[in-house]
Amino acid sequence: MADSAPRSTSSRLASLVTSVMDLHVRIALQEADREKRRLIVGALLMGTALVLLSGALLLAHGAALLWLVQEWQWSWLAAFLIVGASDLVLAGLLLRLGGQLLKGPYLPQTTAGISRTTRTLLGR
Repeated sequence: MADSAPRSTSSRLASLVTSVMDLHVRIALQEADREKRRLIVGALLMGTALVLLSGALLLAHGAALLWLVQEWQWSWLAAFLIVGASDLVLAGLLLRLGGQLLKGPYLPQTTAGISRTTRTLLGR
């Protein structure tokens, strides 16, 4: 009879701990689901913004070409070359700045993940 009381108490304690852990797991799964939805919606909004930004940049390039041809009396070829050269310079500066920002140090797990992703994308 003396043995059944401790087993009963430990059984109840184990049941309580299991119940609390189950609750925490359910809450974590709900939070993960909300985060997943948030990330998906955020990615869709960013993609839409990038498409709209691309269209706006194309229109701005067209306007710059028209302005150079009409206001400055440049030839179409000269206008295209100037806009293209300015795009190359700006792209080079942005790539240089982005490269500097992306330089390490990275955690080993991050480096391994990036390597695996790169190998997968390149088919190696």
